[in-house]
Amino acid sequence: MTDAALRERLIVGLDVPTLDIAEEVISELGDTVSYYKIGYQLAFAGGLGLASELARSGKKVFLDMKLLDIDNTVAKAVENIVKMGVSMLTLHAYPKAMRAAVEAAWGSDLCLLGVTVLTSMDQQDLVDAGYEHDPHTLVLIRAEQAFNAGMGGIVCAAPEAEAVRKVVGPKLAIVTPGIRPAGSAAGDQKRVMTPADALRAGASHLVVSRPIVGARDRRAAAEEILAEMAKV
Repeated sequence: MTDAALRERLIVGLDVPTLDIAEEVISELGDTVSYYKIGYQLAFAGGLGLASELARSGKKVFLDMKLLDIDNTVAKAVENIVKMGVSMLTLHAYPKAMRAAVEAAWGSDLCLLGVTVLTSMDQQDLVDAGYEHDPHTLVLIRAEQAFNAGMGGIVCAAPEAEAVRKVVGPKLAIVTPGIRPAGSAAGDQKRVMTPADALRAGASHLVVSRPIVGARDRRAAAEEILAEMAKV
C-alpha cells in the first residue's frame, strides 16, 4: 500500500473546542494527514465552514453528525451536506433514516456511514436505554440493516469489525473509533483496539483523536500510528 493510500485510512478527529486549535492541529500535521473528522464540538464552533474549506483544499472530511430525524428532514440535510464536498457522513443506523439518506445522496460521492452502537456504551448502557440486545448483537443487526439500505459503510467499535465484515462483505467501509496505540489510556471509550489489530480485524478506516491531537508532538504521534498501520 502506498503512503498516500495509507494516510487516507487514518482519520484524525478534530475534537477540539475552537477553530484556532483545529487550525493549529491541521497546520502542525501538514501533509502527514489527509483525512479529518469534524463532530459536534467543533461543528458548533464554526467547524462546518472549516469542513467545506478543508474539502476545497484537497483534504478529505468525515462529518460526524449522527443524523436521525423524520425522513424528509434527513433527506434535506443530506442534500445540503453533499454540496459541502465532504467525503463521509454519519447517521444513526435506523432503517427509515438510512433509506432516506441513501436516496438523497444518490449519484454523489458522499459515503454514508451507519452508526451501530456508540463505542462509549456497554451492556448496562444498552439496558438503561431500553434495548434488549447486547452490544455485539445490536451492532450486527444494524450492520445488516445498513447494508440492505445501500449505505456506504458502517461505524462500529474495532473489536466488532471482524464480525461486521462478515455481514457487509469486502466492499463497504468499516470506520472504527476508539483506536488507542499500545500502552495509551482508553479514556471514556469502553471497546478499544490498537491500530494494527483494528486493520487486521477488517477495519478500512481508523479514527484517532486524543492520541494525536493531545500529543506533545502531533506529527510524530501521527507518523507513529501510520508506521504501525503499515506493518499490517
